[in-house]
Amino acid sequence: MAKKSILDKSDLKFIGWNVLLALVVGTVILIVLIVWLKGYTQHGKEVEVADVRGMVAEEATAVLEEQGLKMAIIDSTYSDKVPFGTVVEQDPRPASHAKDGRLVYVIINATTKRMVTMPDLQDISYRQAETTLRAMGLRVDTAYDYKPSAFRDLVLEVKSHGETVQPGEKLPVGTRVRLVVGYGRGTEQVTVPQVIGMTLQEARNTLLRNRLTVGAVQYDTPQEEGTPQFVYRQTPAEGEKLVEGETVALRLSPDIEKAVNATGNNSDGTDEWF
Repeated sequence: MAKKSILDKSDLKFIGWNVLLALVVGTVILIVLIVWLKGYTQHGKEVEVADVRGMVAEEATAVLEEQGLKMAIIDSTYSDKVPFGTVVEQDPRPASHAKDGRLVYVIINATTKRMVTMPDLQDISYRQAETTLRAMGLRVDTAYDYKPSAFRDLVLEVKSHGETVQPGEKLPVGTRVRLVVGYGRGTEQVTVPQVIGMTLQEARNTLLRNRLTVGAVQYDTPQEEGTPQFVYRQTPAEGEKLVEGETVALRLSPDIEKAVNATGNNSDGTDEWF
């Protein structure tokens, strides 16, 4: 009896048809996948991104949507060189190409000026004060107002539009301010005003108006934020004479009754409490 081969012709024919079928099915799947990917990724469909810089957000959104793009605001900044509320930067850049539906990220110029808080610059050098104010975005006059002071070239106050700006007061970025600087002691005699019952800032302003400055300051209790303290003792007392630019020492307490009952004169005629 003849011995049968491992694979006869019918087996080889079956395998051949299966291999061919697998190739056909694989080719069809590959073609379908390529077509789907082209549609999914919008292959070859790109638009030239419009330049929306200088437009307000609503206008920029409409322009981009007409191109099939979307807009997302990711940040805001402040500049006085471009209109408020307009686009200052965009990504992708203008004239670049992006696929349909792509997000365009933009940065908007703030709709209002940023506010900054005036720091306490009294009794520091005018050069240091200038640097601090300019770093905050304020414009500092190159001319100064001068007043007598015990210390030369130290800042006595800051003004804007002729009015004193108090520490903690808010100002828009770009506001012009002027420094009031001490030029040392003068030669004329002035009369010491009454500052008892005032806060330290009120006393300082009153003395400056009378061409005097605050000297040593002592508190009965540690200063606490939000708790006012009032002058209840001053040396020299009201009515005495000083050379313009000299100082008046003050003592303060949160107890307003001390100020109400004070006479303004040292009871023992000495300055030992300093």
